[in-house]
Amino acid sequence: MRNKLLHTVRWKLILLLLSSIAITALFLLILYSLSTFIVGIEPINYPLRFVINNIGSLPVMITIGIVVFFVSIYMNSNRFVRNLQEIETGMQEISNGRFDYQIKIKSHDEIGKVADSINHMTEQLNSYLEEITHGLREIAKGNFNIEIPVDPGSKLGEVADSINQMSRQLSHSIQEERNAEKTKNDLITGVSHDLRTPLTSILGFLEVIEEDRYQDEVELRYFVNIAYEKSLALKKLIDDLFEYTRINNGLPLDMKELDMVDFIGQLIEEFVPSFEKQGIECVMKVEGESLKIMADGERLVRAYENLMTNAMRYGQEGKVVDVVVRRDKDQVVVSFSNYGEPIPESDIPFIFDRFYRVESSRSKQTGGTGLGLAITKSIIEVQGGEITVRSDRHKTTFETRFFINRS
Repeated sequence: MRNKLLHTVRWKLILLLLSSIAITALFLLILYSLSTFIVGIEPINYPLRFVINNIGSLPVMITIGIVVFFVSIYMNSNRFVRNLQEIETGMQEISNGRFDYQIKIKSHDEIGKVADSINHMTEQLNSYLEEITHGLREIAKGNFNIEIPVDPGSKLGEVADSINQMSRQLSHSIQEERNAEKTKNDLITGVSHDLRTPLTSILGFLEVIEEDRYQDEVELRYFVNIAYEKSLALKKLIDDLFEYTRINNGLPLDMKELDMVDFIGQLIEEFVPSFEKQGIECVMKVEGESLKIMADGERLVRAYENLMTNAMRYGQEGKVVDVVVRRDKDQVVVSFSNYGEPIPESDIPFIFDRFYRVESSRSKQTGGTGLGLAITKSIIEVQGGEITVRSDRHKTTFETRFFINRS
């Protein structure tokens, strides 16, 4: 404890003051002894006698003592001043960005502790900045998986966290750009394939007609009819493709309150002739009240028409299509269930992909373009909803969810 007290600035200042007083007293004692010796020696004592007789020995001694005291204080305080100047220099270097600068003070007092604290702070700052710099270099090389350690509670920690977030966003943006490029290439490939098939067939039949390679007018009409049907299929594919790209490129929406019970009921009424023609019964069930959402009805009707057509097309074996409109907490749920051939489990994750068709009965032979469910998903999601599908050997259910409008 005593050792610690001796190494404090307070005690060092007291010792400095006491040593200056001691030096001054010793100097005055030596000066007094010397002047007493000189005053008895002729003729060199004349100036000394003159000063003593005209000014007085006491004022002279006091003046000399004050001067010696301040000179002693000045000389003894040089070490403190040098240490403070070294700290000032260090702080200037640090403020200029040289965080590797070390303040060289060998002292155990408070000034030395301040210097040690500053050195420790700069070491930590320099080390952390090196980690941040390394992270930025890796990000600049394209390594977006690197994570800079975040020091919670510090501004540099916030900088590191912001860089990590920026890195993740850049990685996500680049991945989205790559996915968009892949999507574009896949779209071109899919469109080229799906356009080529009917177009080749149309050109083939037109070539037969052009070269008069038909037997009679009946066969001619047969070839023309096939070409016409292929043309209609081609037009439907182009229309679906145009609709799909329009929706995904930010189609403007006219959002209004929509009563889903009335909306789905009206849609079913429009499909009654089609259901009767196919020999299918459509049963609608309503569970809950105030089933209203905010949506663009003109766009949404296309999505539900696709789901209704899909249920009718693939549910012929079951002869029944169940449509349920219900409330689930704060959402309106609309489901379409058919009892036809199930969707293979391996195909369910890809069922909403464009140009994706399930094999066997769920194929192009049913008249689909492979864009209907992709369009449906885009229309529903762009309006804040979601769509899912479940299928087993008993039934296949497409389900949509929208948040209830509370305004």
